Amino acid sequence: MKRKIAFLAVMTICCVIIGSGTLAYFTDYAQLHNVITSGEVDITLVETTTDKLDENGHPTAFENVSGVMPGMSISKIAQVSNVGASDAYVRVAVNKVINLAGGVNGTPDESLISIDFNQKEWAYKDGFYYYNEALKPGELTVPLFTTVTFNRTMDNLYQGSSVEIDVAAYATQVANNGASALDAAGWPDR
Repeated sequence: MKRKIAFLAVMTICCVIIGSGTLAYFTDYAQLHNVITSGEVDITLVETTTDKLDENGHPTAFENVSGVMPGMSISKIAQVSNVGASDAYVRVAVNKVINLAGGVNGTPDESLISIDFNQKEWAYKDGFYYYNEALKPGELTVPLFTTVTFNRTMDNLYQGSSVEIDVAAYATQVANNGASALDAAGWPDR
């Protein structure tokens, strides 16, 4: 009986070895190479003026202005264009600074320079103006503002001074990023 069991064990081991050797020849291999390219968000800031029109009557690029007097308004139109391939949320920071003329002492009052911010299509929060709509590729926002006004009460302290109105635009993706620009994450740093 022991011989039969030993014989059956040896036969079983031989069958397993022969079977596994045979299985080694039945193999397969496949490989795929796929490329996934990410989208892009790309914007440009557009500043124009109606103070100078081109030959077709369209606004021209905004350039530095001199000779401004108290009570004057200057056309300065600030918009953002989506030049990328993906929808984008847009926000803009605006900073105004009055630089007094050399040798003039005093503290300038920046509230004497007013900007007509569009509060219908733009929302203000935490130092930024957020565009209320997602900006599609090729689209241009409605203007954030169109006019800068110098108050009539500006006195001799401001003679020969200069005003800087710095506009900086930022964008982040719309896809999988909140329900509006106010909810979105991933904004670039200032």
